[in-house]
Amino acid sequence: MQKNFKPHPNSFKNTFCVFSEVLPSQIEGLKKQFESKAGSTYYYTEEGMYRVSNHWGRLANSKWRLIARNPETESKTKIGFAKWEEFYPDNAEEKLYYLKADFENNLANYEHKNNPEYDGKAILRTSFETAKRLKQVRNLQQLTSWAKYFDHDDIDNLRKQIINELIYTEKSLEQIKREI
Repeated sequence: MQKNFKPHPNSFKNTFCVFSEVLPSQIEGLKKQFESKAGSTYYYTEEGMYRVSNHWGRLANSKWRLIARNPETESKTKIGFAKWEEFYPDNAEEKLYYLKADFENNLANYEHKNNPEYDGKAILRTSFETAKRLKQVRNLQQLTSWAKYFDHDDIDNLRKQIINELIYTEKSLEQIKREI
């Protein structure tokens, strides 16, 4: 029998968290403890929270992201788990976020400075500044039209150089492009 663990109702407000997708067997036998108006269901344990939902990202006043399983499950509804200590504070004023690029898979995302993987090298920015930079990075990753203005032999190397400047400096994209 599951012990009824219930966190404080306000403990999730204004938080950032990255959930990891888990299989349905992980919540078997757990008691559903909350269902949102949008249809997400929540299961609380002493270790953390399971969330069953078909939508992730910005949620009311929080930013919750899901890292999908590999290979990805077919269902649109995903089950995510996060430990309690992985919920970090979020607000619009503080410089809480940094960008992280995965050049091998051509992906980029933002992370919280309290993430134990943060090495202090990437520039911290507010959520607004981070979103703006992330859009620039993703455009560089997904588009090629910008590269026609450069004399280059290897677009991947050029892309990596510009993206790293966006992550590790305060320079604007225009300034970076001028300097290359």
